[in-house]
Amino acid sequence: MAGVSPQHRLQPSWDPGLTIAHLSLPHLLSQGLAAAVLDVDRTLLPGRDVTLPDPVLAWLTDAKRRLSLHLFSNNPSRVRIAAVADQIGVSFTCGARKPRRGALRRVIEELDLPPEKIAMIGDRLFTDVWCGNRLGLYTVLVRPIAVDGSPCPHDRVQRLERRFAGWMGAPTA
Repeated sequence: MAGVSPQHRLQPSWDPGLTIAHLSLPHLLSQGLAAAVLDVDRTLLPGRDVTLPDPVLAWLTDAKRRLSLHLFSNNPSRVRIAAVADQIGVSFTCGARKPRRGALRRVIEELDLPPEKIAMIGDRLFTDVWCGNRLGLYTVLVRPIAVDGSPCPHDRVQRLERRFAGWMGAPTA
């Protein structure tokens, strides 16, 4: 992705307007993906919860049968992110410092896959999408999640990020 202007780094590969609980696994697989790196806060869990909502747990269980999964969070709490990862038996990174690339490069190495075979799925343009795009991953912007797996009605951060990205010249949905 060298030479790509910053505004394009803020454009996800796929922006379905859905939460992760409603994301199409067949679509992801049709992109030739073999792994997914998943944001945690507001992508898998609302607020400061630790227990995955049932619809998200069901999606993750199905996804784990078809893709290698890795949780990737800026949250510094190793205990909290480990508690989430333990529910589905996957590896994780906490304190990732997105959009910085160092921690994501290590995850790509561990997955032993080319970047284009890996999805970065998250709810934030300026962390998840930007970080994934900087390293050539297939980026998916999902809606922040509520306790029941539906879109959170209070997604002011994502709306603000979309507005800023538009001001920077990135196409907006």
